[in-house]
Amino acid sequence: MSMFGGTVGHFRLDSWVLANVVYLATQDFCLRFLNRTNDPCGRLSDQMTQAARSGCANIAEGSARGATSKETEMKLTDVARASLTELHGDFLNWLMRHGHVPWRKDSGEAQTIFALRLDAPAYGPDIVHDACSHILEQKRRFAQWLNAEDATTVANTLLILSARTLNMLSHQLEAQGRRFKEEGGFREKLTAIRVEARASQEDAPACPSCGKPMKKRKSAKGLFWGCTGYPDCKGTKGID
Repeated sequence: MSMFGGTVGHFRLDSWVLANVVYLATQDFCLRFLNRTNDPCGRLSDQMTQAARSGCANIAEGSARGATSKETEMKLTDVARASLTELHGDFLNWLMRHGHVPWRKDSGEAQTIFALRLDAPAYGPDIVHDACSHILEQKRRFAQWLNAEDATTVANTLLILSARTLNMLSHQLEAQGRRFKEEGGFREKLTAIRVEARASQEDAPACPSCGKPMKKRKSAKGLFWGCTGYPDCKGTKGID
């Protein structure tokens, strides 16, 4: 828990740290390069900053919800990925509107930025203070490109950093999916307990295949007993 009353497990996620670097750098980009001439109503600026903010917020919220529901954690992580995919598309569009294409992946600058790894966090008792300091320090690692006078350089750098964050989130989702399959979360386990309790209250028989309680199910042919372990177990039994 943090001094502000919320969980802080996400502070240690590289995806959240890099998403915050992207968020801060996107705000800087909008302030420096979007104006009344190329963004007269400020809609593009709002869209880009909100997408970057949503990425950070949903990574954090997903991490907080993971203790009670792995399914909700996965959904929020996917929302974060969708938001940062939108931001990535906005930077691609900005480059093309200005007659540019993204750097080739094998170009020198792209390779250098891709190869620049994040430092491992080293947080003390004041984790909120230390996490914010860590994010700013990681942002400074890319300052050579993020602080460039040329908007094209900054946009290309943010393309690479957002792509790296998206890659992290994809791996994160795969790991969450494995944990969901193996463990579930508090809510999923509670649902399973309720299903089994409901089945036992109906004087349900044990599944002939796995021994778990069965519950009444309905098909086109009428009622039958079905295993509560479905779909892992497909045991059935007729109702007398």
